[in-house]
Amino acid sequence: MDTAPAPVTTPRPQSHRKVATAAALASAVEWYDYFVFGIAAALVLGDLYFPAGSSSAGVLAAFATFAVGFLARPLGGVVAGHLGDKRGRKPMLVLALTLMGLATTGIGLLPTYETIGIAAPILLVLLRVAQGVAVGAQWGGAMLLATEYAPEGKRGVYGSFVQLGVPIGVVSANTMFLVVGAATSDSAFAAWGWRVPFLVGLFVLVLAWYIHRHVEETPEFRAAERALTEKEKSEKGSPLRTILRGHLGTVFLAGGSFAVNTATFYILITGVLDYTTRELDMKRSAVLAVSLCVSLTQLVLIPAAAALSDRVGRIRIYAFGAAGIALWAVPLFLLIDTGSLLWLAVGTFVASCFLSIMYGPQAALFAELFTPEMRYTGASLGYQIAAVFGGGLAPFLMVLLLEATGTSMAVSAYIIGLSVIALLSIKVLAGRASSRTEG
Repeated sequence: MDTAPAPVTTPRPQSHRKVATAAALASAVEWYDYFVFGIAAALVLGDLYFPAGSSSAGVLAAFATFAVGFLARPLGGVVAGHLGDKRGRKPMLVLALTLMGLATTGIGLLPTYETIGIAAPILLVLLRVAQGVAVGAQWGGAMLLATEYAPEGKRGVYGSFVQLGVPIGVVSANTMFLVVGAATSDSAFAAWGWRVPFLVGLFVLVLAWYIHRHVEETPEFRAAERALTEKEKSEKGSPLRTILRGHLGTVFLAGGSFAVNTATFYILITGVLDYTTRELDMKRSAVLAVSLCVSLTQLVLIPAAAALSDRVGRIRIYAFGAAGIALWAVPLFLLIDTGSLLWLAVGTFVASCFLSIMYGPQAALFAELFTPEMRYTGASLGYQIAAVFGGGLAPFLMVLLLEATGTSMAVSAYIIGLSVIALLSIKVLAGRASSRTEG
């Protein structure tokens, strides 16, 4: 790979839009591939790959496999972050997309336990690990392509284009399962229909090729690369070592601030899907339709919150969202427990609003916590730590809490606890930002 620094030029408006669109598409298809596993885990994977024991045990095993992907995400963030800070954002994003496309297609083709025995769940776990590594590597690359190409004063808005990949991924994944479910009988869906959404992963490889051929490296990385060359790159050392030695506290604070968001999000899209269909006897298609409609509202709320953060500050908007999640945690499950689709929609919609308020400015906020030469590593680690301790364990812990206590208020308490951690982390980050400004 040619690592010689290229001249740094100011991108044209067309370049801004092209790169932002490519980054948003990369995020959308990557998250689509990641989310279809969560939906399948809630609906069919327990019976097909972990058939022993009760239905709760099968769901727990499937959600544990879902969580394994989150445990692998920091690995992807570390490796891609290190190479992305040394070699560039684009090649790591292309590699992440390629790995995700292959892993997701592999799950769609994987034989079940009945066919190949114990090899089936083992291979499922390995493919889920590959998905985790891929998404851990992807977020930093896509986020930095967007924010480092952003025009002056619009980093929040451009970063939100990548964040839109999450609701787009959820909408696409839910839509695919709704369409396949409507087109097949229950037996056909369990036999082969659930595989169709996974096979769409092949299209990710096309996008990876497009970004490789048609998207340029970010100006900020090129500028940092030139500066490092002038100081002799050999003295730079490892971005990961720099983070671990001098910025680990910021990484953990970033992760602590975001864990409640990712935990609540995965509770809503996977935990609630399992809870409402298995415990409250609600129809799968109806719950998926509610999730789809709620996710559509995020397509407006996320960029709106990001644009507001460009005007009034990231921390203020981010903290407001975290406080809202804490206040809504109890009403959310009181509404869900009614078993009414209307109240399910109301409860999840309000929760989704607070999630969007946090998620909109989050990419720009994390990017601004670190300098360009260690930004991929630092931002990725903060995000993926939150994913492990928040999102990855959330559906699994939700099932455990419901089984142990018999009440959904235990899940509300879990969300409130994470919200307190988030608000404390945000307070410390805000204090550090003020100190830097005064200094």
